[in-house]
Order: sequence, then structure tokens, then C-alpha cells
Amino acid sequence: MPIFNLVSGELEPEEDPRPGYHRFSTRVGQRVGGERIGASLYELGEGERVCPYHYHHGTEEWLYVVAGAPTLRTPEGEQALRPGDAVCFPVGPEGAHDVRGPGRVLILSANRWPDVVVYPDSDKLGARPAPYPEQMADRGNFRRSDAVGYWEGEA
Repeated sequence: MPIFNLVSGELEPEEDPRPGYHRFSTRVGQRVGGERIGASLYELGEGERVCPYHYHHGTEEWLYVVAGAPTLRTPEGEQALRPGDAVCFPVGPEGAHDVRGPGRVLILSANRWPDVVVYPDSDKLGARPAPYPEQMADRGNFRRSDAVGYWEGEA
């Protein structure tokens, strides 16, 4: 069985790093042969974030702090974390979160499909039908203000 060390394992540089977001990560789940549980390890510099503030309708996520002192944002506000801390982000608005560095954090997810991701700060919805390449055409992010009625465009 493949083994990956969360403390000292080498991370890969992002191909297209965005300012303010992580520059190094690795898909630990894939590296250790996982299929039902996704896991990604992120190295966050001061103030860098893993992703925008969001929650899922369909997928539970967990955060585990490997090293550093990251800051977690949830609907309850912000709080400092420390190595060894673990947090569960349940499905729905109460599970909204993002994390900001510095630190090394592992994010685990239940790999459930389909999934809908909500980004409250930008008022977007993300459609995640499945991880399969042939279904990527149906994956996308949409502003809620672009929503149309159920019968819009139908005969």
C-alpha cells in the first residue's frame, strides 16, 4: 500500500496559482490509492487561502491542521487553529468555511456525486455532477442572479 507523510511529504506547485491562494498542494487521496475519500494537503503562506468561502449540498468535508497556525472562517466567525486540530464541515450552510495560512492543512471530503457548492460571498452556485472527464461539460459556476424560471426556453 502506498504511504504519504503529511508532515514531510513533498507538495507540487500549482500550475496556475492565483494571488492570495495556495501555491503548493498534493492530492493525498490519489497518492495513497483512495477512491471513496478525497484528501488534499495544502501548504499555505501567510494570508493564503485554500479556496473561497463555501459550503456543499451533498459532500461533508473535514479539516486537519498538520502544522502552523491557520485561521478558520465559519458562520460563527474566525478562530485560530493549531497543529492537531480537526474540524468537520457538515453539508449545508452551517458547514460554510475557508481557511487562511500560515500552515499545512489536510482537507478530506466524502467524494459524493453529484454535489452543489455554494459561494456566499460571491453569490454563486457550482454544479459538480461527477469527477469523470466525460461529464466535465456539465460542471460550472453560475451567479444566482443569472437564474431563470423553470419553464424558461421550453416549448
